[in-house]
Amino acid sequence: MISAFSSHWHYVWLVVASFIAGVMNAMAGGGSFLSFPAMLAMGVPPVQANATNTVALWPGQLTSLAALRSDVRMDLLPVVATTSILGGLSGAVVLLRTTQVAFLHLIPWLLLTGTVIFGISGPVSRWLRARSATPHAERNLRYLPLFCALFPICFYIGYFGAGGGFLIMTVLALFGVEEMHALNAMKVVAACLSNMVAIGTFIVSGAVLWHYCLISMVFAATGGHVGAQYARRMNPEVLRAIVVVTGCVISAYFFWRQH
Repeated sequence: MISAFSSHWHYVWLVVASFIAGVMNAMAGGGSFLSFPAMLAMGVPPVQANATNTVALWPGQLTSLAALRSDVRMDLLPVVATTSILGGLSGAVVLLRTTQVAFLHLIPWLLLTGTVIFGISGPVSRWLRARSATPHAERNLRYLPLFCALFPICFYIGYFGAGGGFLIMTVLALFGVEEMHALNAMKVVAACLSNMVAIGTFIVSGAVLWHYCLISMVFAATGGHVGAQYARRMNPEVLRAIVVVTGCVISAYFFWRQH
């Protein structure tokens, strides 16, 4: 009886966490801080939990890309797409070769890294907007250095991914991309493609647990739709603070579990 109740409770938590993750991603980002631990709570091994969570949240990125397609910089698309595909594929392959125990020990560090990246994304975003509004001399982009700068970020997205999109925007801004809408669109392109090839790798290797994935996908998509309706009414700084606090609490929990 107790075992059955616990199993049902875990399913309820997966549904609730996936829904809230969809809302968070639509409003501010950081939904993985809830949906990934919820997948672990179902008893899914860490590597498979990460793979399954990546698949579940990817459709939201695809719809975002469809909405932003007019802002994509076509001159940057070949280098960004190539880097995203190679980096995301490499990250996914390394993840699948990581042992469950090793990845379990990495989880709190990965969550904390994602939280820190997300936490600094507010000031970074303001800097990017200010940079976008200020006239700059036209700069010729150097594609090989850009590839080298983006590759480790795309690798990280394929391996774990939380917060990687903001690093993409920062690197592109440093290389001379000035317009904010273009930065956001290219961030979504990079994240979407990196995760797409990672997802293909996870599916082929059999790392995705589809019965959990489909539940999470449906409720994350529902949460994303709800979140999009209220995104403009909420204070973004309050949302960002909630996400950062959530990430810190969950990171601390996983650090505590290891001792």
